[in-house]
Amino acid sequence: MSTGNAATLTGTRTPLKVLLIEDSAVIRESLSEALGSSGMLEVTGVAETADDAVRTLENDSFDAVIVDIQLRRGSGMDVLSYLHSNGMLEKLMAIVLTNYALATYRKRCQQLGVRHFFDKSLEFDEVIRVLDDFANERRA
Repeated sequence: MSTGNAATLTGTRTPLKVLLIEDSAVIRESLSEALGSSGMLEVTGVAETADDAVRTLENDSFDAVIVDIQLRRGSGMDVLSYLHSNGMLEKLMAIVLTNYALATYRKRCQQLGVRHFFDKSLEFDEVIRVLDDFANERRA
């Protein structure tokens, strides 16, 4: 494929917007780079605390959110409860990526409407795969 064709394919459509709710700079950088590499997804918002995440969600729209359970202040569960109570989980893809992949968290996330729950240490690459599939479906 020539460079012109690639530009035409990615240049005609705006990448899907992802909010990354994560307090680790290393994880944020790694995910941002991996998600942006396809041209179909872009991390357009970042929050390190539950309060920052809610403020960001109130002021901007996103196609997907990646939420860590343990944040610098507050919990990703607070953010997911906010999304659920405002009907936002019906409109956007929510993914939990956490080191706290306990059955109780997984069950509560499912009750709130989260479709994907991943363990950072074992399933990091699954987040990229799920979001790439989501972006391909949205573009079809």
